[in-house]
Amino acid sequence: MGDARAFYRQQARRAMMFWLVLAVMLTSSLTQAQERRQAPDHLQATSINLEDVPYPYPVSHIDFNLYDQPVRMVYMDVAPTARANGQTVLLLHGMNWYSEYWGETIRRLGEEGYRVIAPDQIGFGRSSKPIIPYSLHDHVTNTKAVLDAVGVEKAIVLGHSMGGAIATRFAFSFPAITSHLVLVNPIALIDGRLSRSWSRFQAYAPENDRRDYEAVRQNIERYFYTWDDAYERYIDINYGWTLSAEWPRLATVRALNSQWLYQDPTVYDRPHIKAKTLFLSGEHDGPNFPAWAAQTVEDIPNAQLHLIEEAGHIPFFEKPEVFYPALLEFIKSEPLPMPATNR
Repeated sequence: MGDARAFYRQQARRAMMFWLVLAVMLTSSLTQAQERRQAPDHLQATSINLEDVPYPYPVSHIDFNLYDQPVRMVYMDVAPTARANGQTVLLLHGMNWYSEYWGETIRRLGEEGYRVIAPDQIGFGRSSKPIIPYSLHDHVTNTKAVLDAVGVEKAIVLGHSMGGAIATRFAFSFPAITSHLVLVNPIALIDGRLSRSWSRFQAYAPENDRRDYEAVRQNIERYFYTWDDAYERYIDINYGWTLSAEWPRLATVRALNSQWLYQDPTVYDRPHIKAKTLFLSGEHDGPNFPAWAAQTVEDIPNAQLHLIEEAGHIPFFEKPEVFYPALLEFIKSEPLPMPATNR
């Protein structure tokens, strides 16, 4: 009889523990759901071509055909505000960004006598958003077309994030044009095909769209080591796109643009880059980033590494007092002898 009572007491304790654990899990899930941040009421749709987002300098454009579609590529061409030094800096933006965010960089470079060219790649910013098979080759040749249109024969090439991959291929493809190469938290530093399998492109479907306000916030917040309220505007813009009637087009374009990052790695370009190179990046950009950065610099023959402490993916936002002096010191240095003709 005593054994039976002990057995039932044990079973009762187990049942009580089960319901206690279940209650904790349900409470935790409810709390997480309640804590999922909601969009402020004032947010409205943002144009996928950013007509409603002011750019810091006047924009120009070139028109051409790409895969039998007429496209427009927008860029800022900003003259120096100090005595011109005869040099041009080409600024290449990241995947979730557009040339607008270079405003402070352009201002500082202009004060040092540099002319600055900052394009919006096709599929980004104020440039056209065609449904085409995007490629790294096209981004590079489109960028070269902008330089040809404005008469720039040599440039300091600075690329951030996705722009770092474009800058890498640009320096590889046009060594005589690239006097200096600056890589700012570039992505695709390894060959992703070695660790991920191929996948078929999936067109945009509303039922698969998980880009709610919380997802947008998390996507932007992950770029920063420390948060500043000044970054809120980029959350507003990114979330505003999802409210636009043209969001399905932009979502498709973004997905198409992601394909080449996997299909066409720049790892194998690096040993052939001839320009003097500075890898200038925030060090807090994922657990493997410092090691990948070191390997990248080892692969490029004339490269140096400068990782900025307490900065994430966008160090020119978070640590301008460190980023800009390092940048200016490097681009003012003498370039290496370059080939007489382009490849």
